[in-house]
Amino acid sequence: MVASSPTKSNFSLGRYLLSDGPAGFMLSWVAGFVDTSAFIILFGIFTAHVTGNIALAGYEFVQDDEEATITHLLMFPAFMLAVAGTSLLARYARRRQWPVFAVLLTAEAIALLAFMIIGVSLSPYLILNVQEEYILPIGMAGVVAMAIQNALMKEAKGVFKGYIPTTVMTGNTTQLTIDLVQVVLSKFAPEADEKAALAAEESVERMGRILPIMVGFALGGLAATYFVLISETWWSLILPTIVISFMAIVAFAEHAKVVRENA
Repeated sequence: MVASSPTKSNFSLGRYLLSDGPAGFMLSWVAGFVDTSAFIILFGIFTAHVTGNIALAGYEFVQDDEEATITHLLMFPAFMLAVAGTSLLARYARRRQWPVFAVLLTAEAIALLAFMIIGVSLSPYLILNVQEEYILPIGMAGVVAMAIQNALMKEAKGVFKGYIPTTVMTGNTTQLTIDLVQVVLSKFAPEADEKAALAAEESVERMGRILPIMVGFALGGLAATYFVLISETWWSLILPTIVISFMAIVAFAEHAKVVRENA
């Protein structure tokens, strides 16, 4: 299944929802929601990326907090194993000619559901005290879910025009800034400079894909803060689970439609 821009003569709502803008927005919203929720409830665990956990592990090591250091460091191999498993699943799906994007979205939905169930079951023990033996399994479940999302952005070939991370905004902010510089400089280039004009067009197109992702991540974080602080429960994780499940259903439906059309 290859995403394409909808046209007036051949518009498909499912294809549109799985195109760069809407799909990137929804995926980044989920990542922002999950990462922020875990950070609040798990006292500083990052689920969407490993950089923060490594930095915090260094801080806790200096503070002589052995249990917290181990907890944060264990998120790294958990992340790698989940990415490896996702890559193997994607390869298997391609060999069986299954819709890779839909399959990986389903895997993420299952992982998010497990994350929520484990969090709901164990988080009550964290109310009175920070207990690493409960933070560790909850955090690992969340890391697995977000590792799957990290990997699917690489493995779901043909769905997105180019790889743009939906879980970490550092690279996106860097690329956005570089593109802004390119666009501004092109305004001062001679009109005959076709190379500068082409580079500016590419930058504008890429910015159009990056901005929805950055906005989605920020709104996901805001939503998580609102729901977590109000409900004080892991049940709010049902929202990102629903979003990913919806995307998986749409992806399967679009794949089935393409199969019927080509039959």
